[in-house]
Amino acid sequence: MSRQSAPSGIYGLLAEFVHAEEAVEAATRAHAEGYRKLDAYSPYPVDGLAEACGFTRNRVALITLIGGITGGTCGFFMQWFSAVVHYPINVGGRPYNSWPAFIPITFEMTILFATLFGLFGMLMLNGLPRLYHPVFHVPRFELASRSRFFLCVQATDPKFDVVETRRFLESLHPHAVDVVPC
Repeated sequence: MSRQSAPSGIYGLLAEFVHAEEAVEAATRAHAEGYRKLDAYSPYPVDGLAEACGFTRNRVALITLIGGITGGTCGFFMQWFSAVVHYPINVGGRPYNSWPAFIPITFEMTILFATLFGLFGMLMLNGLPRLYHPVFHVPRFELASRSRFFLCVQATDPKFDVVETRRFLESLHPHAVDVVPC
C-alpha cells in the first residue's frame, strides 16, 4: 500500500479523549504503531503521557549545568580581575588573589546564571512564548484547558496518511477525530 502525501493545508489529526487513561493508552498504541510526531494536550499533568508519546530526553538539566559553570566562572573571574589586575590593594598582608573572599559572590553568580539559563532554556526548548498554534483552529480544543485530553498526529510524521491515520485514531475509540488545518 502506498503512502498518500499529506495535503498541504493539514497540520495533522487531533483525537479527543474524555479520560486521561484513554489518552495515555492511545499515545502508547500510536507510538507502538510507528507514529513519532505526536503531541498530547491535557488540562493537568498526566503521569506517563509524555513517555507514551516518546519523549525521553530532557536537555534542561544540561543547559542549567552549563549556566551554573558559566556563572561561577564569570563571578570568580570578575572578582579576580578587579582584585588582582584592575585595582590591586594589599589588605592585611593577604595576597591579591585571596580566593576565599571570592566564594560568596561566585556561589551567588552560579545560582543566578543556572536559574536564568534553566528558565530561558526551558522556554526555548518548549518553543515559548507561542501565541498561535494550528490546533487552535479546532473549535473543541478549548476543552483542553478544562476537561478533555487530546492526541495530535502531525502531518509531517513519516507514517502519516490521512485515511489510514484517521482509521487508526478512530480505532482507539476517541470522542472525536478532527482535521487540524494549517
